[in-house]
Amino acid sequence: MIARVLITPEAFDVVEDLKEKHGPLMFHQSGGCCDGSSPMCFEKGEFRTGSSDVCLGTVAGCDFWMSKDQFEYWKHTQLTVDVTPGRGASFSLEIPLGLRFLIRSKVFTDEEEVQLEPLRYSE
Repeated sequence: MIARVLITPEAFDVVEDLKEKHGPLMFHQSGGCCDGSSPMCFEKGEFRTGSSDVCLGTVAGCDFWMSKDQFEYWKHTQLTVDVTPGRGASFSLEIPLGLRFLIRSKVFTDEEEVQLEPLRYSE
């Protein structure tokens, strides 16, 4: 199966540090205003997912959720969570570290699209 979402080694290290401080984590990308189109990292369960969200997979042991509306734009791309210096305008846990998560993407090939991991939906 081809993963819909990946993570860079640098972002993985940041997530591991955040897990030590905050416990289990999750990502959500809404496509909203400000940094809403950036992946935001929360303590697991702090951001409530619902019928308007879809789980693309797991990175660094964290579920990666996206709003269904946003997913319609991104469904043909593989997303990679990365990190860069700078301050985002969100409530994401990495912000106090002077870092922000971002997404890098590539379009799936036709061959990859038929091998994608299945989506999960909120219960």
